[in-house]
Amino acid sequence: MTATHVVQNFLRDLPSAAIATFLALFPIVNPPGAVPLFFTLTSHMPPGERKRTALRTAAYVIAILVVFLFFGRFVLIFFGISLPVLKIAGGLIVANTAWGMVTGTSRITPAESTEASTKEDISLTPMAMPILSGPGAIGVVMGLAAHVDHLVAYLGMVIGIAAVALSVYLFLCMAGRW
Repeated sequence: MTATHVVQNFLRDLPSAAIATFLALFPIVNPPGAVPLFFTLTSHMPPGERKRTALRTAAYVIAILVVFLFFGRFVLIFFGISLPVLKIAGGLIVANTAWGMVTGTSRITPAESTEASTKEDISLTPMAMPILSGPGAIGVVMGLAAHVDHLVAYLGMVIGIAAVALSVYLFLCMAGRW
């Protein structure tokens, strides 16, 4: 393979993997949907602390999803779960989330809301896990990673995850401005 072919493959595979990952994850992570909850849980914080919490939340989202991107396959093998079973379970989780959105039920229980309001740092729980990078997002990442066969695609997927986390940060920073 010549250097020209390598560059062409790189320029084709990297953006397509990044875009596909972003488009698959954005509706599942749902950064705009997390804004009301984030604002409610951080309403007592000054704006600077709220931005730091949003940044920590976005960093945790990247960390969680990248860990499952690279090590999710081993988790599936350890528990003996096949990829079709993961796809069905992920589809059911997404359908359940969609049903909750249609019927207006909360994604967080009253007990979780009470605990979150008394926590010092809400960036890891409940915001990053399970609200933003919950089972649906983890299932999507693991499903996408199952079809990856070269490093450039993994790099593109990491870029897509980082783009989703950047959108999480931007949306959460807008919380309370209006």
